[in-house]
Amino acid sequence: MTEKVRGVVSMSKGAPTELVTIVLPDLGPNDVKVDIQTCGVCHTDLAYRDGGINDEYPFLLGHEAAGVVAEVGSDVTHVEVGDFVILNWRAVCGECRACKRGRPWYCFNTHNASAPMTLEDGTELTAALGIGAFADKTVVHEGQCTKVAADADPAVVGLLGCGVMAGLGAAVNTGGVTRGDSVAVIGCGGVGDAAIAGARLAGATTIIAVDRDPRKLQWATELGATHTINDSEVDDVVAEIKELTDGNGADVVIDAVGRPETYRNAFYARDLAGVVVLVGVPTPDKTLEMPLVDFFSHGGALKSSWYGDCLPERDFPMYVDLYQQGRLPLEKFVTERIGIDAIESAFHKMESGEVLRSVVVL
Repeated sequence: MTEKVRGVVSMSKGAPTELVTIVLPDLGPNDVKVDIQTCGVCHTDLAYRDGGINDEYPFLLGHEAAGVVAEVGSDVTHVEVGDFVILNWRAVCGECRACKRGRPWYCFNTHNASAPMTLEDGTELTAALGIGAFADKTVVHEGQCTKVAADADPAVVGLLGCGVMAGLGAAVNTGGVTRGDSVAVIGCGGVGDAAIAGARLAGATTIIAVDRDPRKLQWATELGATHTINDSEVDDVVAEIKELTDGNGADVVIDAVGRPETYRNAFYARDLAGVVVLVGVPTPDKTLEMPLVDFFSHGGALKSSWYGDCLPERDFPMYVDLYQQGRLPLEKFVTERIGIDAIESAFHKMESGEVLRSVVVL
């Protein structure tokens, strides 16, 4: 049976978001209705609003969410009513060539809900990353729900749904950071700081944070950085990183910005056989020109990290457990808790670097 709830919608490119009534569809066999408790305000939501993803307006924004299963479709076996879940946007199919090759984090056929949510006039909404969680309730595929410890703070653990997991995974899964490694992270917003926390968790001994905002460098220090470099105060970031790593460069360098100049620095700041991980998302207009011989003369690996190369069923419960044990300070990522009517203000704070994460509490 259809149901009407509140939702934050972007109606057109660049226009302020609107809090409106949305309609949830009848559940398909594998669909799940979730009562949203919290949802982080991610830069991807702003990109949707401003046309940086596609032009399939109107968008129902929000995707870094946690909540409680309210209703399930007839064939759902993965979760039950009452389960506390974190939502994810990589519900793997198990059947595509990536899944069958044992690399499900590259799944080419991820699942979403069987029918879209709509406005009251029937206009179909495009749910951000297939979730749409700036709403009292949302409808997703059962594979987009990962059950975790029910006593975890939803405002904290819900951030694993996107940015924090992207950063943790960039360090641990994609970069393969291990005990004794040196790591440099370029860009210390939410994703970059999560990479720093992941590097610390994995046992890296030298963790270098690079940014040009002193406030972000302070946050990075609190999350595990052993050294900081203010990019606006030095002539050569690469030289600074090499000086902190005995002249060798870092074992793993993570670019959490995604610009040609930051990637170039990441490439040259790694050890001769080091790993570069690109987790910052470049815009389509960005291009990179470098001597091809430099790629030949440096060993190691150049990797891109999609969603931290995570498997939600494996990673979310593990990181929630580590947080509850006091070994992973996820709570430090929550800068403020806001109401559902404060999304635009949160966007402004995010753009100006005032917050790591604003979290909507419903």
